[in-house]
Amino acid sequence: MGDVIDDVLKPIHGGPDGGPEPFYDFSTNANALGPNPVILEYLRRADPSRYPDPLYRSLHRLLAEAHGVPESHVAVGTGTSELIHRLARWSFLRGPILLLRPTFSEYARAARALDLPLWEVESPEAFLRRLPQSALAFLCVPNNPTGEVYPFLEEAAQRAGGALVLDLAYQPLLETPLSLPPGAWLLHSPNKAHGLTGVRAGYLVAPLDLTPLRHLAPSWPVSVYGEALLLGHLDPEAQAWLEESKRELHRLRSLLAQGLRALGLEVRESPANFLLVRVGKATEVARALRARGIRVRDATSFGLGEWLRLSAQREEAQEALLKALGEVLSQGVGVD
Repeated sequence: MGDVIDDVLKPIHGGPDGGPEPFYDFSTNANALGPNPVILEYLRRADPSRYPDPLYRSLHRLLAEAHGVPESHVAVGTGTSELIHRLARWSFLRGPILLLRPTFSEYARAARALDLPLWEVESPEAFLRRLPQSALAFLCVPNNPTGEVYPFLEEAAQRAGGALVLDLAYQPLLETPLSLPPGAWLLHSPNKAHGLTGVRAGYLVAPLDLTPLRHLAPSWPVSVYGEALLLGHLDPEAQAWLEESKRELHRLRSLLAQGLRALGLEVRESPANFLLVRVGKATEVARALRARGIRVRDATSFGLGEWLRLSAQREEAQEALLKALGEVLSQGVGVD
């Protein structure tokens, strides 16, 4: 059992860790009220006996129409992680990659995999200062794991020397719509918002022709189920379900924050469906919770060694987490 629990902390993302299925999973930021039933119907109608169109012409056209851009300005991919790595491989953008820490780890992984210069800064001022010299700069909006929505996006878009890529994985789960600056490159991964993280698909919208980027993908990067997810995401009924679920998710996030503060813990809420809570030695606390059947996201890999990232879950799950966390902390776990 000890070896299984040790594996909990090895993945750099939330989700499966190789151990037995937990009773409750707070480690993934997927919509806890999903899967979206409208998109499930799209998935049921998908025909797995056929190949998708290798050029995804209809899908590119519909996504372009939805965003009001030329069809050539859209590129679909297996997911945003795959698109991040593909962007780093594009010779047009080859050069230093700029990040504002702490943030999603896949940006740095893409740079290191290709031995590209990686500039990791820790303040908005440093990010804006180095932006004109970067080839590729990433901002997660709202940021993972802090939930921050940066107020300098407009200035960043104007200063960018290469591509300023805004990763909008959690943007559909924000309480209020986000104003996006013209000129930014936009990464969309709607599977989290719809509670369907097992279906891998995403797309990029950019202010230029992405045909060369499309050609960097292997054949058929998106399955028929990925196509169905992206098409379903455009359905007004799917969007209506998402809007309704957001209200409940934000209520659950606030309820979770209230319960954690009642334990005497410091909490940083995001405007989406997740929060950060300070627990001491996060790795030890995460391991102890996992032994009790509860999976959480240790934020140590983000450079936040005292914090856990938790997603908004249903009330039954919250009650179990708060009870287990109270027991763990009362036993002195995570305390020097």
